[in-house]
Amino acid sequence: MIALKRKIDGYLAEWKENPARLPLIVKGARQIGKTFSIERFAKHTYKSVIHINFILQPQYRNIFEDGFEVDSILRNITFINPTVQLIPGETLLFFDEIQDCPSCATALKSFAIDGRYDVICSGSLMGLYYQEIESNSVGYKTDYEMFPLDFEEFLWAKGYSAEMIDSLVVKMMEVTPLSKLEFDAMSQIFKDYMVVGGMPAVVQRYISQGNFSDTLSMQRQLLQDYREDITKYAVGLDKAKILNVYDHISIFLAKDYKKFQLSKIGRNSRSRDYVGVIEWLASAGMINVCYKLDLLELPLKGNYTPDQYKLYFQDIGMLVASLDDEAQEDLRDHGNLATYKGALYENVVAGMLRQQGYGLYYYRNEKSTLELDFIVRDRISMVPIEVKAGDNTARSLAKATDGRVPDISYGIKLSNQNIGFNGRYYTLPYFLAIFLRRFLHTANPMLKS
Repeated sequence: MIALKRKIDGYLAEWKENPARLPLIVKGARQIGKTFSIERFAKHTYKSVIHINFILQPQYRNIFEDGFEVDSILRNITFINPTVQLIPGETLLFFDEIQDCPSCATALKSFAIDGRYDVICSGSLMGLYYQEIESNSVGYKTDYEMFPLDFEEFLWAKGYSAEMIDSLVVKMMEVTPLSKLEFDAMSQIFKDYMVVGGMPAVVQRYISQGNFSDTLSMQRQLLQDYREDITKYAVGLDKAKILNVYDHISIFLAKDYKKFQLSKIGRNSRSRDYVGVIEWLASAGMINVCYKLDLLELPLKGNYTPDQYKLYFQDIGMLVASLDDEAQEDLRDHGNLATYKGALYENVVAGMLRQQGYGLYYYRNEKSTLELDFIVRDRISMVPIEVKAGDNTARSLAKATDGRVPDISYGIKLSNQNIGFNGRYYTLPYFLAIFLRRFLHTANPMLKS
């Protein structure tokens, strides 16, 4: 099996080097590589690793029954497994699937104060239980959110070195067009990424075989696994409603507007009947939610409508897998999906923005004369983003950057076009969107304009 390089690898190394490190909680959807990455890091970093999986080893859920002092917990661990080695300063306790043992989070304060042993916690659906975890360990933990492979990690898997990738980023920062060879090569790999997505097992199969064989069946199994998670873990909510929303995401993305409308997924469906459903899917890491801004002004977080949104699959490959077989073949063989083409590019951009830590917001005025797919910000201004499936003129972006909106100085157009700037907005190819935060904050494009 190919050992995929992940960005969490560097983060874990930095965490270990920090003398003031706190217990680490790694959040993220299931099957995105959390456990593998932590195990690989632990194997090469510690003399002793105690890996406890609360799903596969339910007997360990009782190690906290005598209290939350470190010595008490360790004593109970050794009663279950007397062969474990406890070496102060050289031991990692890896508590996996802690959503099945929320009491574990209460012990993080004790481990943080004690300081003799490092602790990493992880869980596939931990976002669902994070409020309880947060209340028990505030101030005594560090959080890291992990996602499916982003496009840069996909390039690493394809064999591209950091130096080769940086050469592209430098041109992006300098607003210098890529060569035809660079542009064509990256565009083709990005098309493959849109089909394969970023789920590690699927990427490994694609890389090892050099083609798409079996990747679709793997993706559809993942979709089924997610559906089973809904029926298993959706406690206190109508599971049928959650499944109904999940199954309709690709349907609404196919429409021109792409806004998700609860009133159209079932007879007499109303927003109040679906309270908590969208939050559940987002917390489980299955979807990304993009909220409609009320006004084109800062701040973004305090200026959106919570009941108007677009829903995207967190992983682009999962969206592709949800389509019919003919659409799959069309995308693989021709790179063309007609009405779905715009939805695919929006979905992959939404994922890349989330992978860089951005919240997702869009804007559409009442007359629909101004539609902006995403809104982010740099240090001082809003930055509207239009995602163009073709080479059409970005009319809304041109209007938004005409100087009449005080909080907007420039914009970004993402399309299948080379790097450029027309005095109002920057044009960037889709595959460079994963470096957008670096572009906005390091290159400081406002100075360039």
